Amino acid sequence: MSASFRLKRVDYLIGVTVFGSMLLVWLVLIGLDAMIQFVRQLGFIGRNGYTLSNAIFYVVVTIPRRMYEMFSFAALIGGLLGLGGLASTGELTALRAAGMSRLRIAVSAVGVVALLVAGVVVMGETIGPWGDQQAQALELRLRSNGSLGMTSSGLWARDGDRIINAKNSTLRTINGRPYVQLIDVRVFTLTPDGQQLARFDQANTAEQVGKEWVLDNVRSSTIDDTGVHSQTATNERWDSKLDPEVLQQSLIQPQYLSMRDLEHIIDYKHRNGENTRPYETPLWSRILYPLNVLVLVLCAMPFAFGALRSGGLGKRIFMGMILAISWYFVQKAIVSFGTVYGIPPVVANVLPALILIAVAWFYFRKNA
Repeated sequence: MSASFRLKRVDYLIGVTVFGSMLLVWLVLIGLDAMIQFVRQLGFIGRNGYTLSNAIFYVVVTIPRRMYEMFSFAALIGGLLGLGGLASTGELTALRAAGMSRLRIAVSAVGVVALLVAGVVVMGETIGPWGDQQAQALELRLRSNGSLGMTSSGLWARDGDRIINAKNSTLRTINGRPYVQLIDVRVFTLTPDGQQLARFDQANTAEQVGKEWVLDNVRSSTIDDTGVHSQTATNERWDSKLDPEVLQQSLIQPQYLSMRDLEHIIDYKHRNGENTRPYETPLWSRILYPLNVLVLVLCAMPFAFGALRSGGLGKRIFMGMILAISWYFVQKAIVSFGTVYGIPPVVANVLPALILIAVAWFYFRKNA
């Protein structure tokens, strides 16, 4: 390791200051977002047995995902506030006078973010998706009046004398319109008294076609006094009362899925010759999440150094936050541009980070 980047006591000073500011900002952002969602959930109390405890549960289980989403903003604002605080007390001036470069100071601040982002990524791949699945299950029961449910074994629904289980579900877009697709579907048809199984259907998929459903690659088994009779069909019309609109509103959005779930869906769609772009883009966004956070924080640090030359630290920090928010929308625009013009998802997602790296390199090279 280069001597100029070896850990020193001053790194702990910068690290502790940035960590304290970042933690405070993170808690405020999460608290505000959770409070807004809680107020929204209060409006559902009384509908289909939805209670106050359900509303609290919904907010609590989605907090890990909110922490994941808010971390980049908290790291940026916290880093600016931390270094800004050191600048206002003259400590940054002392560090610069002692021969510490701007890049070296910025790396010390980013190092704290790098340590935390590892834990945030783990949380975003484990607890976050789990919490969203729990919230989805609760929302599904609310919207369907209790006729639909979500467990670890997939979607479960009661449709008259039939019980339906789908291991997974996704949204397909055909001619600009979203359609629900249930994957690995099992339909259990009970006898009129509900005591015995009269028929069992298993299909690769169940697709929403208009207001109807169509089962694909179906194997049906009918049970009667003479035994079990089986038959297969390429596709079969499914007369089900499952409400596609309720399912559409309750499906977890791709950006909330873990990388493992996204890879599973992409693999499935690849094998069936379907468009994987809606899932590849959020997958690469998750893979590049640590890089984007670290580079964004590094590029925002010059706004804190501006206070060394002149006053107006609050103004410079505000400008830094505006730049970060603007860049967030620019990044989304670049990814959307890549989607429209067929640019590979990995290129569209890595391009914003490369632009930030080039900007940071130019600044710190010019202001060494």
